[in-house]
Amino acid sequence: MNPEKDFAPLTPNIVRALNDKLYEKRKVAALEIEKLVREFVAQNNTVQIKHVIQTLSQEFALSQHPHSRKGGLIGLAACSIALGKDSGLYLKELIEPVLTCFNDADSRLRYYACEALYNIVKVARGAVLPHFNVLFDGLSKLAADPDPNVKSGSELLDRLLKDIVTESNKFDLVSFIPLLRERIYSNNQYARQFIISWILVLESVPDINLLDYLPEILDGLFQILGDNGKEIRKMCEVVLGEFLKEIKKNPSSVKFAEMANILVIHCQTTDDLIQLTAMCWMREFIQLAGRVMLPYSSGILTAVLPCLAYDDRKKSIKEVANVCNQSLMKLVTPEDDELDELRPGQRQAEPTPDDALPKQEGTASGGPDGSCDSSFSSGISVFTAASTERAPVTLHLDGIVQVLNCHLSDTAIGMMTRIAVLKWLYHLYIKTPRKMFRHTDSLFPILLQTLSDESDEVILKDLEVLAEIASSPAGQTDDPGPLDGPDLQASHSELQVPTPGRAGLLNTSGTKGLECSPSTPTMNSYFYKFMINLLKRFSSERKLLEVRGPFIIRQLCLLLNAENIFHSMADILLREEDLKFASTMVHALNTILLTSTELFQLRNQLKDLKTLESQNLFCCLYRSWCHNPVTTVSLCFLTQNYRHAYDLIQKFGDLEVTVDFLAEVDKLVQLIECPIFTYLRLQLLDVKNNPYLIKALYGLLMLLPQSSAFQLLSHRLQCVPNPELLQTDLKAAPKSQKADSPSIDYAELLQHFEKVQNKHLEVRHQRSGRGDHLDRRVVL
Repeated sequence: MNPEKDFAPLTPNIVRALNDKLYEKRKVAALEIEKLVREFVAQNNTVQIKHVIQTLSQEFALSQHPHSRKGGLIGLAACSIALGKDSGLYLKELIEPVLTCFNDADSRLRYYACEALYNIVKVARGAVLPHFNVLFDGLSKLAADPDPNVKSGSELLDRLLKDIVTESNKFDLVSFIPLLRERIYSNNQYARQFIISWILVLESVPDINLLDYLPEILDGLFQILGDNGKEIRKMCEVVLGEFLKEIKKNPSSVKFAEMANILVIHCQTTDDLIQLTAMCWMREFIQLAGRVMLPYSSGILTAVLPCLAYDDRKKSIKEVANVCNQSLMKLVTPEDDELDELRPGQRQAEPTPDDALPKQEGTASGGPDGSCDSSFSSGISVFTAASTERAPVTLHLDGIVQVLNCHLSDTAIGMMTRIAVLKWLYHLYIKTPRKMFRHTDSLFPILLQTLSDESDEVILKDLEVLAEIASSPAGQTDDPGPLDGPDLQASHSELQVPTPGRAGLLNTSGTKGLECSPSTPTMNSYFYKFMINLLKRFSSERKLLEVRGPFIIRQLCLLLNAENIFHSMADILLREEDLKFASTMVHALNTILLTSTELFQLRNQLKDLKTLESQNLFCCLYRSWCHNPVTTVSLCFLTQNYRHAYDLIQKFGDLEVTVDFLAEVDKLVQLIECPIFTYLRLQLLDVKNNPYLIKALYGLLMLLPQSSAFQLLSHRLQCVPNPELLQTDLKAAPKSQKADSPSIDYAELLQHFEKVQNKHLEVRHQRSGRGDHLDRRVVL
């Protein structure tokens, strides 16, 4: 510093003492400055006051010499003390040079700057609030200072400033929020602690409504919640807890929509505390905001669904996520199925989250590409200001279905998540069927694929969805189009929707012809195609048919109309070109028909053939059952068509008897001993009226080799009373016996049986290359 320079009104002694390296001498100089400034104040000499402050600022506080800077700082503090209540008139000139010294490389100088600013603020009190942002900015930097003395000094200044803010009702929150939003993303633990402490203070001031600006800082708070320091995490938990309490008290003033996707982001984090806290907030948001959250459903589901598969290590998160899922599902109502088209004069509906928010938020809602994964850059504000006008909330199914489809397609996803997805699909088909049927083509392949799931519960929920698709009135269309996707399109050799059948199975004139695509009030246009694709899947996945086929068909019979299921499957199998699969499938259906409790009513309907509908069903089943001779006989036993059963068994002598054939006869004998055929066994007591039943059973006995089944049936027939009655002329059988239904053309059915068996025989010989035995086929 130039000693010849004039620093008036500062005396040379003051100047020399301010530049001294000893603190005591600088302090003496400060007292002289204070005395000098008091005189100027008394004289109301503002010019000289400004000149003193400017000199201390420019020539000392901002000097290149460290001791001069220290002298300048203590001199400015002395000026403030001398000015007293008038210091507010000169605060900008007093504060700016001191804040500049906060960045000094010398830790001692930064400490003196804290000390000087403390004295300035202490004198000015509320007058410093217009300069709060620059003070806060400087303090936030010192909070992370490596020097403990500087940090201690900044804490004293921080407490003083908090006291001033708490006491005042003139705090400018609007101008402060941008700075708070910026500083809240600091990674330094001390800076984070500083920020959290200030949010707590501001939240505690009654006149400051920080809740209005929560969307601006919520993301940063969740970032701080993931800090490694336990104390900081605890402080942040307290802050978030206080905000949540206030939200519950004043839900009408909360900007739920602006914070929805922030929660979606943090519900997907790997940090358990952040995820649990965000999920708890999401639960409260859904319950408090209600349908306001619907536009964000796809993002919420992206975050919530994976949590439902968590194990006991994350039980708390799983439980809260389940509540979120259930609460969100309840928000969907039948009113959401209304058409989206705008009425004349109506404003355009509220934009989807992907439209209303920046790209980052769109990712949280499932992503523009429909992916379930989402990644987010920390510290980026993802929200726009809330619109002053809101259109009625609209449910956007496209994004929701995309997320559900994505999760159901993910083979690595947990069982409970898949169940939740299927529950969602079922719920949407119930509440919004018209909108959901627009997505059926894309959902149908994955729903069929899910039938191969390892979990019975998943398969059951999947069947409920498929059953709803097949029975909903909203699915009744002239041409629903292919439901199996490009990879499941039926070719000429695959299952096709058959053309309407003819009425030649019944002799009664004027009766309704056999419908190849049965339709009742509970079935729609999708039902038949569902049956086609289900059989196609059984055909391509024989293990699925073997392991889960009976379970799937039994459940479908409970969910839908059992008669329609068997009627339609029989129709489709009648035109199946893979005869081996047709035989296997018919055998499976027959076993289900005869043994499942779910088919009790259908068996009773077939047992007597009293109605035209039951006769129609019998004829339809019979024609497909002909793919398997033994099942055809069992169908005749079930329907008490004993004479026709006897005629069929007579034809068995012309068929190629294989080990598989004998095994099926063996199983039929076992079935006859089951409770399902109790009525048949009791009819053996009435030999006079049931001669063809006994003849049919003896025919089966003659087909069997000397096996356990042979012994079983032989012992049963030995129990038949009055065996000499078997010598009675069968043509003279009493009229009281149960006659075959007169409306059914049994000759035509028998001819159809022979034709089908000829096809099977030809196929077997073509496969084995043994064409020399074709003369054994049935002659038509």
